[in-house]
Order: sequence, then structure tokens, then C-alpha cells
Amino acid sequence: MKKKIGVIGAGPAGIIASGIASSSENQVYLIEKNNKIGKKLYITGKGRCNVSNDLPIEDFFNFIVSNKNFLYSSLYSFTNENLIELLNKYGVKTKVERGNRIFPNSDKSSDILKALTKFIEEQNVNVLLNTKVKKIINKDNKFNIITEKETLEFDKLILATGGVSYPLTGSTGDGLNFAKELGHSVTELRPSLVPIEIKESFIKDLQGVSLKNVTLKSFSGKKQIYESFGEMIFTHFGISGPIVLSSSSYINKYQSKDLRFEIDFKPALNNKQLDERILKDFEIYNNKQFKNALNDLLPQRIIPIIISNSNIEGEKTVNQITKLERENLVKAIKGMPLTFKKLRPIEEAIITSGGINIKEINPSTMESLIVKNLFFAGEIIDVDALTGGFNLQIAFSTGFLAGNNV
Repeated sequence: MKKKIGVIGAGPAGIIASGIASSSENQVYLIEKNNKIGKKLYITGKGRCNVSNDLPIEDFFNFIVSNKNFLYSSLYSFTNENLIELLNKYGVKTKVERGNRIFPNSDKSSDILKALTKFIEEQNVNVLLNTKVKKIINKDNKFNIITEKETLEFDKLILATGGVSYPLTGSTGDGLNFAKELGHSVTELRPSLVPIEIKESFIKDLQGVSLKNVTLKSFSGKKQIYESFGEMIFTHFGISGPIVLSSSSYINKYQSKDLRFEIDFKPALNNKQLDERILKDFEIYNNKQFKNALNDLLPQRIIPIIISNSNIEGEKTVNQITKLERENLVKAIKGMPLTFKKLRPIEEAIITSGGINIKEINPSTMESLIVKNLFFAGEIIDVDALTGGFNLQIAFSTGFLAGNNV
């Protein structure tokens, strides 16, 4: 007699889980409340879908922020190479870009979804769209799934409903509530990969200023939490961009503490080298006012803040600047301070940090240690990583492991 398997949530984790679970012994139903599968996947990577990363799988763990050890079995069971093979099989060719990010050749997330749709169609997965689950009852080793339309009964169940970020795509925390009702605990939910609000009032004057090749350091009191090199941008509320999003994944656990940042505008130069560079510029602008002598070194709108932080009078001419003042200028350029106000709301986060407690899940199978025949996959679990395709690979890998073990 065929076992009936229910998979709730048709994101990347649920799609892979349903396709892998489907076999001659299993009849699989993929339940999705939206009118199509992969709604969040469709908008990832600005619609281009950074589907994974080309780094060796052992290097992935350097980019996982929460509970990396929990993911060993899943990432090695279904690697980035396995994922690319699957996509190739269903017609998607991929390319590797900066940061080892993997994208479809077409730059269209819709092509990834077409391939995944072909995969589950070939596996004879029953897809139930526009089907919102209202309640899950676990009784007599069966799962009764009560929807707005009907009650469905399953022998085994995979919850792959995502976190609570991007709620318009359907990630509204339903699965987390179902898991709690079934006896699981959920760790604190925090925004991850999200812009940061800053207290300083001058932030509004910097809106739109984009920085490349800078270092952003994050501190809790005197303790440095994280350091990231790359691109960032000032917004009307604070800071955003790749290195800011990465920083948010580490500081979200410290929000109650004294958080601050420093921007190093010239990380490639040490203090002595930067001082030598400043002296060269000063030779060029010898008789000009100090405030007009930094245009070759810094973005125009940053200069007044650096001058203020260096405590040098902007009206001074360059040849009046003392060695001590130059030292202060170097310090100001190598460490512009910003004060943390708060993270942007979790609804704006790329992913959710927190979820089903990993201590309650078997990492080798993704099965619940509390409820027999209940499995988890994807962002619903308390795991998260940095940008670069790592979070999607985690979703696919945990989905594969859950589907393979039902």
C-alpha cells in the first residue's frame, strides 16, 4: 500500500523534498497557499536567482552564520554540484560570477522554476495550489491537514514553509506555529541580511552615496564582532549594501548591547601609507584650503564629516596642517564612527534568523526528534548564512535530505 506524504510549502526546500520523496512506494502532495510554486524563489537575486555558490562544499561552512555543524549531512548529501546536475538535466545552463555566485545563463529566475516544475511533474507530485493549511492534527500516527477546502490525511509530513521575511511571498510563519502546536520549540526570530538604521543625523545628507572597496567593522562595546570588505551604500535611514547585509547577520544577536560601526575608507593602506598618500595630495593642493584638498581621496559628500571628525579647521590652508593634525585625519579616514539604531524590520530581511530548534531535529534525516514521521526543510529551521547562494543551497540540501528519508 502506498504511503501518502504531505509537503507543506512549495519553496525550494519543499519542491526538492516532494520530488525526491515521490516514488513507486510514495504518493506525494505538495501543498501551497499561493497560486504558483516558488514565489519567493522568483524574486531572489533581483529576479536573476543566485541559486548556489561554486565554492567547494567544505568551504560553505565558513559562510554559515547559525548552526553550521547541523548542516554537514544535508550539504554533503546534496551538494552544489548535485543541484547544478539536476538543473542541467531539466534544461538550465548556469554560469559563475563574482564571489563564486551561480546564476542561470539566462539571468531569469523563471528558468530555474521551469526546471524545478519539470522535475516534480516527472516525479508525479500532486501539486495543490491556492490551498491554505489552517491546522495540523497528529492522531494515531497520521497527520490530518485541515485546509480551507478539505481535510487531507498523510502518513508522513514535511514542513517547508519558510521563515517570516518577505511575507508577501507567503512566508508568514504558519509552519512555525504548526510546529509549536505539535510540541516543537522555536528560537527567537530575528531579521538577517537586512539594512541597518543609524543614529547620526548626517546620514540623510549622505543618502545615495555608494562606497566600493571599504571595510565595515562591527563592535559590541569594545569587542569586534565582525569585519567585512566590499561595497555599501548610504540610505535615508542608515546603511545598506552587501557588507552591511552580511554584518546584520552577526549583530542581530547583540541588539540589546552597545553596538557601533567603523568605516575604513582606505583598507588597502596602513596608517603610514595613508599619511604618505595624504602628503602627496597636499603637495598638489599646497596653497588651497584644507576642505578642498581631499577630493582625490574621498567622495565629495563624505569630506565634511571626515573634516569634522579630524577636528581640523576646514578653512586652514594645506601648508598650515601639522603632523598631529594629519594623524587625526588618518584616524578619521580609517575609522569613521556610526552608531547603531536598529535593524530594519524582519519583513524587509532577505532571510529569517531563528526557527525550529535544531536540538529537536535529527541532522542526518531532518526528522523531528519529538514527533515521529514529521520532517523539516529549509528556512523554517534555525539555520542561516551570508549572501552568495548559500541560503538557497541550504534549502535545496535540507529538502533533499527530508525527501530522501520519509
